[in-house]
Order: sequence, then C-alpha cells, then structure tokens
Amino acid sequence: MQNPPITENQPQKQVVLPFLKSVDIAVKSIKSRFFRSLITTLSLILAISFYTYIQSNSHIISGLFQTQDKGVIQKLTLQGYEIPEPGQKQTPSPKERWILFLSLLVCVVGIVNTQLMAVADRFREIGTMKCLGALDRFVLRLFLIEATLQGLIGSIIGAIAGALISLLGAVVRYGPKVFFFTDAQAIGTTMISAVILGCLLSIIGVLYPALLAAKMRPVEAMKGRD
Repeated sequence: MQNPPITENQPQKQVVLPFLKSVDIAVKSIKSRFFRSLITTLSLILAISFYTYIQSNSHIISGLFQTQDKGVIQKLTLQGYEIPEPGQKQTPSPKERWILFLSLLVCVVGIVNTQLMAVADRFREIGTMKCLGALDRFVLRLFLIEATLQGLIGSIIGAIAGALISLLGAVVRYGPKVFFFTDAQAIGTTMISAVILGCLLSIIGVLYPALLAAKMRPVEAMKGRD
C-alpha cells in the first residue's frame, strides 16, 4: 500500500538537535575557521585587557594613596592623580572612560564585520542545514553559541592580561608595596565583570549577522556563493 502524497499544506518535519550537539557543532565550526575566529578573539582580548587595565589601575592607585608614603604620593601627584577624600576611591578619568568606550565600540564593530563575512562564507552550510529541516532558531542558536565561546575565551585571556600588566607596571613604578595595599577582591571583581562584559560584547556583535543567517531562505543560501 502506497503512502499518500505529501501536500503543501501538510507540516514538514523539522530537525531539533539537543543543546550539547549544538555546542559540539559550534566547536567544530570554530576549529575549521580558526584564523577568522582568532581575529574576533584577538579584538576581544585587546578591548577587555584595556578595560581590566584601567579598572585595576584605579584600584591600585586607591591602595597606594592609603600607604601614606610621601614618596609614593608625590609620584602619584606628579603623574596627575588627585588625592581622594577619606573613604573615596580613585576612579578612571573622563579621558580614560572616553578612550575605553571607543575601544569597546571598535571591538563590537569589528565583531559585526567579521561575523557578516562568516555568514557570507557559510551560505552553502546554512542552506544545507535549512534543506535538511533545521529551524531558524537552531541556526540562530548555533551562531550565539559560537559567539559565547569566543567571547568567553577572549575575555578570560584579556582579563588576566590586563590585571597582570596593571600590577606589574605598578610594581615597576612604585615598588613591591603595591601587593600589600592593593585590594585583591576588587581586582577579582573587575576581572569577573570584564569576562561578563566580553561575552555580552561578543553576543551583541553577532546578533545581527545571526538573525540574517537564521532568516535566510534555503534556496537563497544555496545560490549565495554561485
């Protein structure tokens, strides 16, 4: 007995893969496009390391002002730092905040540009997944997982690098007393916030390209590189 023909009004089967399988596909995709992924990761490393450096340096300066060492305080004042009021902590200057904002903005723009190129390079892959029944949300989830993994790796490296550069630079300028008067908990909190910020930047940067890829029709995707 023959099966009845499938009409246009009948629903088509869709592919729904487990989350862990999506992660596995995302990891393989990052490995296969290592150098392009490296560009995105490097931009995150630079932006997050600069953010961590600025914030950590403020914590270090606040601790040094509490040493009551006249020589150290004189060096700080000569470098343009103002002695904070009792109970107040040093904060980044308006110039530092503006430069930090620009660096984060450039980072997001770079991620968007790189991910748009990645979407164009993966037309056939996206089209194949769509033809096999992949849902739009699966394609979107795949790009978001890739961005989260890249953001996590780049942010962790950037946070560690920024904190180390800040500490080592302070030790060279002011001596080993930096380690005794720096609030380690504040540095740790800064590093955690830097990792979260990096992941958010990576997700924001990939959101528009991921939506384009998810909404792409299978026929358009398959013909995209012809």
